[in-house]
Amino acid sequence: MLDRMKTFLPSVLEAIGNTPLVALDRIVGNRPGRILLKLEFFSPGYSIKDRIALKIIEAAERKGTLKPGGTVVELTSGNTGTGLAVVCAVKGYKLIAVMSEGNSVERRRMLEALGARVELVPQAGGSCPGQVSKEDLDLVEQRTVELTRELGAFRADQFHNLSNVEAHELTTGPEIWEQTQGKVAAFIGTVGTAGTFMGVARALKKRNAAIRTYAVEPAGAPILAGGPVVNTRHKIQGAGYAQVPPLWDPEFCDGYIGITDEETIETARQLARQEGIFAGFSTGANVAAALRIAETATPGALIVTTANDSGLKYLSTDLFP
Repeated sequence: MLDRMKTFLPSVLEAIGNTPLVALDRIVGNRPGRILLKLEFFSPGYSIKDRIALKIIEAAERKGTLKPGGTVVELTSGNTGTGLAVVCAVKGYKLIAVMSEGNSVERRRMLEALGARVELVPQAGGSCPGQVSKEDLDLVEQRTVELTRELGAFRADQFHNLSNVEAHELTTGPEIWEQTQGKVAAFIGTVGTAGTFMGVARALKKRNAAIRTYAVEPAGAPILAGGPVVNTRHKIQGAGYAQVPPLWDPEFCDGYIGITDEETIETARQLARQEGIFAGFSTGANVAAALRIAETATPGALIVTTANDSGLKYLSTDLFP
């Protein structure tokens, strides 16, 4: 990738990735472990999903499954859709983003601003606005399948597409390794499609098998940990759908951490007030989990997690008062 500070970029796609890693020393306080947060909202679509969007589209172009002027369809909570909208805008593809009405309105408006068509799917009975459940996601999946078939479109299929994992194995993981000079002790991440977690875990463990990796789940739906699912409705948008993702491999996970909505919100607010980092729900969950690991870590151990997207995408929710 080009050095952004030494030359101009041929397109905004060159600005995807190579995000900064910053220490959260103020919020960590006297805990022995040190938390480092990778600011993925520095990418042009303001989220970690820009990486997979570019990888998926370029892989489809190479395989010939996406032709010039073609249409891309994808199920999304908003971030993958936004990443795809950025890539499609530059490359000249049409995008239809299929999402639940339970996702924040900011995400819908961003997609439309970037030229995507947003197909909204009503929530399942009993669902809460702002909380996308497994039942909601099932309805979005049904509509995505229908549209792909009707239009003969290319489906990005982030839940099954191996490019999702490869994007992070080839970029995010190696970046973390280089930014910590190989001293990273643990990686922590929420699991939605499992692409980020699996890709980073594979990249890091390939370099040092002793690095610990911890998956973050909603406390009420710890399906990866093998716990009882008592609540499929939570506020961590884009993660914790109470189902094991097809891309998931437990071999690369050393432990599981359940985080409540209350912990998620309070930690996201703390990040803004104490670190000046304005991020979303899943980032709050990531840092809340990292704080737990930091409590019992070896003094000075580097614990890395990701700021998955910007808090600007949640101004219509109760994340920030």
